[in-house]
Amino acid sequence: MSQERLPVASTGETVRQAVRLLARHRLLLAGTVVVLLTGTAAGLLVPALLGAMVDAVVRADPLPALLWPAGGLLAATAAGVALGRWGAVLLARLTQGALSELRERVFATALAQPAATVERAGSGDLVSRVSGDAEAVNVAIGRVLPSCLSASFTIALTVVGMGLLDGWFVLAALIATPVQYGALRWFLSRSGPVYREGRAAEAERGQRLIETLGGATTVTSLRQGDRHLSEIARTSEHAIGYDLRAVRLRTIFFGRLNIAEFAGLAAVLVTGYWLVTTGRASLGEATAAALYFHNLFAPVGALLSNVDELQGAAAGLARLFGVTALPLRREDHPKIPERYGPAVEVEGVSHSYVPGRPVLRGVSLSLERGRRMAVVGASGAGKSTLAKLVAGVHPPQEGRVAVDGLAPAALSPAERRDRVVLLSQEVHVFSGTVADDLRLFAPDASEEEILRVLGLLGADWVGDLPDGIHTEVGAGGHRLSAARAQHLALARLVLADPPVAVLDEATAEAGTVAADLLDRASEAALAGRTSVVVAHRLSQAATADVVVVMEDGAVVERGTHEDLLAAGGRYATLWRAWSRATPA
Repeated sequence: MSQERLPVASTGETVRQAVRLLARHRLLLAGTVVVLLTGTAAGLLVPALLGAMVDAVVRADPLPALLWPAGGLLAATAAGVALGRWGAVLLARLTQGALSELRERVFATALAQPAATVERAGSGDLVSRVSGDAEAVNVAIGRVLPSCLSASFTIALTVVGMGLLDGWFVLAALIATPVQYGALRWFLSRSGPVYREGRAAEAERGQRLIETLGGATTVTSLRQGDRHLSEIARTSEHAIGYDLRAVRLRTIFFGRLNIAEFAGLAAVLVTGYWLVTTGRASLGEATAAALYFHNLFAPVGALLSNVDELQGAAAGLARLFGVTALPLRREDHPKIPERYGPAVEVEGVSHSYVPGRPVLRGVSLSLERGRRMAVVGASGAGKSTLAKLVAGVHPPQEGRVAVDGLAPAALSPAERRDRVVLLSQEVHVFSGTVADDLRLFAPDASEEEILRVLGLLGADWVGDLPDGIHTEVGAGGHRLSAARAQHLALARLVLADPPVAVLDEATAEAGTVAADLLDRASEAALAGRTSVVVAHRLSQAATADVVVVMEDGAVVERGTHEDLLAAGGRYATLWRAWSRATPA
């Protein structure tokens, strides 16, 4: 299936969004700028005071005349250090707070999207944004941004200081500017695309890793490990290639900056010699000018050498702001009475993931309220795709799907969850207590209600856990088997209490011992609900009100279990094969 990446914000939109984000902390922003500027100005008094001391020595002034510049030197140094540290703390508070807000917006927006949006992009794309891109931004604002801001202030105030000594010093220092500008322009024009494509390559590598690790058992059983490892190696080499290209560009860039520093310092020294010999400047002023320019090495180097990391952070910000640009919710749709028409309608639905290769072909179904439909068929028949369309994960490419008269894919995620819940084979146990896990869709559920639901579904094993429903599960907690994780998923379904439930092989991971327990639990969970069950075991079809048999994306049989057995068709063949293979 071709992947459609999540959107990436343009440069202009990234800047506007970043400004809006920082503007919410305008007082802290203003205070940070004032403190950093004052600290930089204090530090830049040092070369001027050293120049004054040189002039005093040249004039052979008495020793007390050296004390005031020496005292000022100590005071300026101490003030510069103190204000610099305070400014760094304020800047960290400002930027980390803004990044925290951005992370929350990204997560909230991503969770509000239809599952199809993330599926089309690949989960690796989203994971790389909330991990790698967010980390790149975090590193930039934690280490790079403070030094770049300080460097910018230092450069600006240093130029002012040199201008106050003599305008010729500024002109001499500007000799380095064309070389620096040319180096920077050369670097930006070549490194920008490298960083953007490198981020995309990392997302592709993450997607391959997630797919392989998530299906490790299947990959191993089908002996496809070598093929998947070669794909991971290919995407890794692709991503590493961009890293190597970036390193080569940085090496050339730094070499050109060294040439600029040499040319600028030589010009300032020659200009100082000329001004001193002509009597237009004192030796102390020439010394101060040379120190000022020498002090520019570090800030200019920091500013220009960190351009690559700032570009990486900018690329990460653009990808994060791209997620936040997605709509949080769709427009409200007119509410249709709950008892208007069938609970589930599928009319002439066709769907494909790859053009020219249909997964569903002209499927039409109807299910009344409170009834249960079992969908059976061979692997690849289109059962899971039908389940996703009914649940609203994907909109149909042709035809119409309606739940209570509304198209589920046209509803916001919250509205859709109120009407239909999809339970798939891929069940996740979230970190936290069992009670926390069960409250995901019912945050107000009391302990009594949770215990009642667990008892209804026969999940007595929860009481045997070390702390019952307060036992920590998920990553780092008590490990649950696949069957128990599916049992909890059924309990979440009951607590969510949707009128329509879709089970896509939701109990398929159960072994022989747990299969009967989960079948009884699903019977209890679906009681009184309209339900569409993609049946992994035909015992689930035998208890359904209607059975639909799919083959090659089309419905080939439908009817009750007894009617289809009597007809002796495809379902009867499946039933006989399953009955022979299944222990009594």
